[in-house]
Amino acid sequence: MLASMFVGYVGLAAMGAICLIIGVVALLLSKILGPRRPTRVKQLPYECGVELIQSSARERYSIHFYLVAILFILFDLETVFLFPWAATMRYGVDPNAAMLRSVLLTEVLLFVGVLAVGLFYVWKRRGLEWD
Repeated sequence: MLASMFVGYVGLAAMGAICLIIGVVALLLSKILGPRRPTRVKQLPYECGVELIQSSARERYSIHFYLVAILFILFDLETVFLFPWAATMRYGVDPNAAMLRSVLLTEVLLFVGVLAVGLFYVWKRRGLEWD
């Protein structure tokens, strides 16, 4: 009985094993067959085309970086919640259910309204300006 429950997962387990084997083999082959010509320049850290700066890693960042990150998360989450709502309005609601459609529209307008109030607050507090 227990074995019959897991019969459907045999293909998934086989695919996972094949992916794991291919990944390990590719890494091993690149390690074994890859050229080894280390130079001083190749060993230097390189990031985004910016030369390495020899300074303290405990540098202070402007609060604007964090504000932009929080605002990005806020409005990114807004779109995450709006996509399922739009799909539900288009495909998931019976066209004859006018009451349900109006309730869903009211809810999303309230949601966007709360976010608009937050944006207006940040705008008035000059949080979007980079001084």
